[in-house]
Amino acid sequence: MPVRTKRSRVAIVAGGVASAAVLGGLVLGTTAQAGPATTAGLRLTSLPSANTKAPNVPVPSALSVELSQIIAAQGSNRLENAIPSVPYYGYDGDSANLLPAPGDVQSTTHNVEATKTEPDKNTYLRLTGQHGADPSYDYGTHFLFQGHENSKPGYITRINLDADAAHRVTLLATTDVAGNALPNIDGSTWDPWAKRLLFTAELGANGGVWQATPDIGSQVEDISASLGRGGYEGIQNDSAGNLWVIEDVGGTTIAGTFAKLPNSFVYRFVPVDKSDLTKGGKLQALQVISAGTGQPITFQPIDATHPDGNAFSQDTKDLHTYGKTFNTHWVTIHDTATDTSGLAFSANAAAKQAGATPFKRPENGQFRPGADFREFYFDETGDTNANSTANAEYGGWGSVMKLTQTSPTADNGTLSLFYKGDQAHSGFDNVAFFDRNHVAFVEDAGDTLHTQRNALDSGYLLDVWHNYADGVQPLRFLAEGRDPSATLDSGLGSVSGSGFQNEGDNEITGIHVSDGDPGKHGILGDRVPDAFTNGWRVFYTAQHGDNVTWEIVRPESKR
Repeated sequence: MPVRTKRSRVAIVAGGVASAAVLGGLVLGTTAQAGPATTAGLRLTSLPSANTKAPNVPVPSALSVELSQIIAAQGSNRLENAIPSVPYYGYDGDSANLLPAPGDVQSTTHNVEATKTEPDKNTYLRLTGQHGADPSYDYGTHFLFQGHENSKPGYITRINLDADAAHRVTLLATTDVAGNALPNIDGSTWDPWAKRLLFTAELGANGGVWQATPDIGSQVEDISASLGRGGYEGIQNDSAGNLWVIEDVGGTTIAGTFAKLPNSFVYRFVPVDKSDLTKGGKLQALQVISAGTGQPITFQPIDATHPDGNAFSQDTKDLHTYGKTFNTHWVTIHDTATDTSGLAFSANAAAKQAGATPFKRPENGQFRPGADFREFYFDETGDTNANSTANAEYGGWGSVMKLTQTSPTADNGTLSLFYKGDQAHSGFDNVAFFDRNHVAFVEDAGDTLHTQRNALDSGYLLDVWHNYADGVQPLRFLAEGRDPSATLDSGLGSVSGSGFQNEGDNEITGIHVSDGDPGKHGILGDRVPDAFTNGWRVFYTAQHGDNVTWEIVRPESKR
């Protein structure tokens, strides 16, 4: 259960953040600009700080005092249809132990504990007629799906939210329809036209998109001939049936700077037939026009003329400066009407060749609800290193970008910096809107930055009507802790030469707000969420350690 402490309350109400006069003190600092009416109002207390990181000291997670969390599933949940290679929700079958035995020694042929599979992005759906391993059992109608980022083999699970412990988690697939092992999986969403779950793999030349049916014995197909190979993570539909895909490919680290070269792209896939993605279509990449030269901002490799590529260019600096607005254009980088080979292709290489604009490790994005799919917010993770010399001015701490278009199908739009990260707010990964005006971004800063700043990850709510150039910081609703298993792993992983395969600190991923509607109006960004109420549910996963997937709830007594 979360740690609760009494704090002055911050009310998130219709039109922005309530003033200090109303609440007797405002943690965020200033009153945000009034905007359109939103839901009845989230009243959440901002947590004062992140949890600190200390060797050998577990720490419980903390939530805003108005919230609690319950376990949807955890790594040690045995799958109802377990197989030797995949026996548990969050552990592979490559060791008999889920925790190291006293005196046990890691080696190249022996793991002291099983590999932790890192369940990633969550997708919540209300479906009827779903089955499991027990043909006589009623599995209910509420389900949470996820792929696993560090599994061997890759696999897809379904948490049966209405089921008892014995039937709680179902293994859906480990192979595709051709018998190929599934890759490690990062992102997921539900496509209401194709009636398929879509899963992404952040694996560069081996990454891509796979579609899957939602029931046991899932039919999984690799559709990378349509969408290409890339380090794909975030994936979302728009109202026209297009797919927006975010790529996370870390660029070359510039010698002596700890700064990475911008090397990842934002894509839009326009299908020939939105009900059948295997029929192909056009893959486009976002191109941003320089505010200084009027020319496209393109990938600049490291060479004799540009020893730092464009990691420290004026354009990269401008992109991470408040108050600047850039024109954008979608460029087509691949068309299956032209390439009829049916073979997968490198989206990253095609984007570079077409003159698209690279970003600093964007990971996920989402449309603002109730805005007719005209506003798209996406994050950049950045360099996740306090020593990066790009941190202050060139996006090293990461950011949140806002893309505005007249419609989701428009060829042109504008891009601006919505939020610029700093050491305490960095490594943004997953995103979810809680209501019309408040968007949650959660950190995946990594063990290195955790140690450097002596702070674990947090989840934040940002107000889309606020101008964060004024220095006001977003509301922290989640201060991630570190469970005992992750604390143990952190120590084992820090032992030089140990060969220990599991990561340490818990990290936040899979933040997801949905009412589970599988129809086209259930697309994230179509209807305005009402987080914690009226059927809208909130989930996230604490990767690593115990690999717990949580549901955040608002008990009636806390409303």
